[in-house]
Amino acid sequence: MSHHEGKRTADDCIEFFGDIERRRAIDSPIPVFTSDNWDPFEEGLLNIYGFLETPPYCGIGRRPDPVLVPYPNLKYAKVCKKREKGRLVEVIQRVVYGDPREVMQLLGADSGGKINTAYIERLNLTIRNSLARFVRKSMNCSKILGRHSHALNFFQAWYNFVKPHKSLRLRIDQGRKKWMQRTPAMAEGMTDHIWTIKELMTFRMPFQ
Repeated sequence: MSHHEGKRTADDCIEFFGDIERRRAIDSPIPVFTSDNWDPFEEGLLNIYGFLETPPYCGIGRRPDPVLVPYPNLKYAKVCKKREKGRLVEVIQRVVYGDPREVMQLLGADSGGKINTAYIERLNLTIRNSLARFVRKSMNCSKILGRHSHALNFFQAWYNFVKPHKSLRLRIDQGRKKWMQRTPAMAEGMTDHIWTIKELMTFRMPFQ
């Protein structure tokens, strides 16, 4: 959906989540966010999916200043991994924003009722296997940030419009053809066929 190149800071998180919000359709819900135990994510989400609210005044002392509170429909959970001497000894799951039951219900169908980062980790592996510049300890690393970002943009388009995903195929049983291959864009109703590289490279974005 989006990517951001930069440091792991709160400002970068705000820019990243801001880009996600700009790409989100008006009638689509706020995505369910999951991450590892990294505090700047909370600040970034609050700045994009939060609003200022003044706590009630109790009548004693100075009036409280407004604070950022999350939207009621914001759902965010994190996985905290505790390690000792380099070994994983405990995994703590915590729902930061949203109703815990609702968050677990939304994640339960595909994650076995557990909060995890398996999907993004699998996507990271797919990116490393598809783009040489993301392979660790190699001479193929990006030298220019702009080209690095463009390469990831191209991968994102190819992954969603050109590459069929086995998990998205539909059983049709039409003679010898048993399966209809689909891409993520087809599953989302954005297109009705698998694109070719030529079609992707020559497609012109409509003016808005």
